[in-house]
Amino acid sequence: MSAEQGPTGKTESAQAAPEALAPDESRDAAVATPDGINDVLDLPAGWKYRQRRIFGVTIPWYASPKIQLGMVSFVCFMCPGMFNALGGLGGGGKTDATLADNMNTALYSAFAVFGFFGGTFINKLGVKWTLAFGGVGYCIYAISLLVSVHADVSGFNLFAGTWLGICAGLLWTAQGTIMISYPHEDQKGRYFAWFWGIFNMGAVIGSLIPLGENIGVKSNSTVTDGTYIGFIVLMFCGAVLALFLCNAGDIIRPDGSRVILMKHPSWQSELVGLWETLRFEPFVVLLFPMFFSSNWFYVYQQNSVNGAHFDTRTKALNNLLYYLAQIVAAVIWGYLLDIQGVRRSLRAKVTWGVLVVLTFVIWGGGYVYEEGYTRESVDPKLNPDYVPTDWSTPGYVGPMFLYIFYGFYDAAWQASVYWFMGALSNSGRRSANYVGFYKGIQSCGAAVMNNLDARKLSFKKEFISNWVLLAVSLVFAAPVIFLKVRDHVTVEDDLKGTDETVADVLPSGHPEKIIA
Repeated sequence: MSAEQGPTGKTESAQAAPEALAPDESRDAAVATPDGINDVLDLPAGWKYRQRRIFGVTIPWYASPKIQLGMVSFVCFMCPGMFNALGGLGGGGKTDATLADNMNTALYSAFAVFGFFGGTFINKLGVKWTLAFGGVGYCIYAISLLVSVHADVSGFNLFAGTWLGICAGLLWTAQGTIMISYPHEDQKGRYFAWFWGIFNMGAVIGSLIPLGENIGVKSNSTVTDGTYIGFIVLMFCGAVLALFLCNAGDIIRPDGSRVILMKHPSWQSELVGLWETLRFEPFVVLLFPMFFSSNWFYVYQQNSVNGAHFDTRTKALNNLLYYLAQIVAAVIWGYLLDIQGVRRSLRAKVTWGVLVVLTFVIWGGGYVYEEGYTRESVDPKLNPDYVPTDWSTPGYVGPMFLYIFYGFYDAAWQASVYWFMGALSNSGRRSANYVGFYKGIQSCGAAVMNNLDARKLSFKKEFISNWVLLAVSLVFAAPVIFLKVRDHVTVEDDLKGTDETVADVLPSGHPEKIIA
């Protein structure tokens, strides 16, 4: 039985009636009810539910969605955020990307399997232990790259990649479940914006490490040992921070409602849950191409553009600008997705249309740039006269802005996918399954693309595969977005086909609030 649950299978905190609290233990929180009238929410006793005022600002209770998402964001800031900064240098910071490609093929192959079953671990272990376990894998991955600079440890490198795949599958499933099941329907875009901004700030800070360490390196060389050590320390801190999270059963939203939890998770029930999710909304299969392509383009952008065409310090600068663009895009996209003056169904259609335009404009510019070089022309072994592009090289500004727009596009794509999934359901159970499908299928795509890059597929073929996959996936997704995204999903609809009841998600003492 999960540590989050009491003997009846429901969360312990949900069973305590507000009137059972001692007068000095009750926690009152002002809350706006659906009819707009202020009410007082009685929170359970304990430090997790105390509100504090700092410099005149009321801070939400510790076990609130906003605080918990902020903490998860900083865990991802220091673990996958640093991993992205390292990978964004091309080849994991090494001049030859073959080792990193092989490690990442093993990583995403394992990720694809464990991404599907991450929900079982979350419900068995709780989100904090799942996230902490996931964070450790990032440390081992960075350590293996550092060791490989000084010795041939290919076996250790492949183990580190596989182990990180297992850990990342669990970490990202936990993160995704939190992000699309903790907030209400009208806040999911904003929650994504907050998360994606903080998470990518990790990659921004991570990019400053190699930029500072290699500021004078105009050649295309492996980053310094200090760069790897900096990443290792920050990744370890992220794993430790995860231990201070609350589990899902402790979370109370500002209106008193709770997250819908799986009550009896097992391998068998996870498989059944995946099937139930498909049976509940079979149209979600049409989003699978978007899932598959969502990590496909990283390999081309990081290895075939940034890693191949620029010197060490310029790669670090490009990386910094790429993730800054992601933060800007996440804020813009997240808040536009939640505009309340426009019906959600209409917002979904407009989002799809904008993605179509961006896909052809940005990747059209990428096609023009890719025509200017080949894998052979930028390989020092085959072309000794090749000089990598530096930020002082005339004509650098054009490729710089292209790379910035690649970063903007990435955040817009990921935000849209998360928002589309969140628009299909508010249930924590179904959200875990949607995210499991998303991360598993996404990782399949990344594993295939890393393997193709390790086999030295031509840059032109890599580029074409990206553009075609992205365009085709939008065509497949159109029926879901145009026909299945509704303006509101009721609790009753969410509970169809599950063993949950409406009573399981009603806030204690507030039977009038039925919000998933």
